[in-house]
Amino acid sequence: MGIRGEVFSTKTSTGKRTYFFNIKENRHGDLFLNMVESKKQLDSSFERHSMVVFEEDLEIFMEGLNQAVEFLKKDKKPKD
Repeated sequence: MGIRGEVFSTKTSTGKRTYFFNIKENRHGDLFLNMVESKKQLDSSFERHSMVVFEEDLEIFMEGLNQAVEFLKKDKKPKD
């Protein structure tokens, strides 16, 4: 891209929440993943949470994320 900012963006909605997955470039040309969760509040405002993972950490981050997802799929407790 060459200019700071968004290189790629996609979103997914679950009904209650919207998740944004953005690849951005910083002023040094480094790429990073910016994930944002957005949830509408009762007063029609939005609560937003953001997390950044830099490209050099992405593989290790994904290993941890995949382990957590596998745990949820296999070992989650039944809902009451």
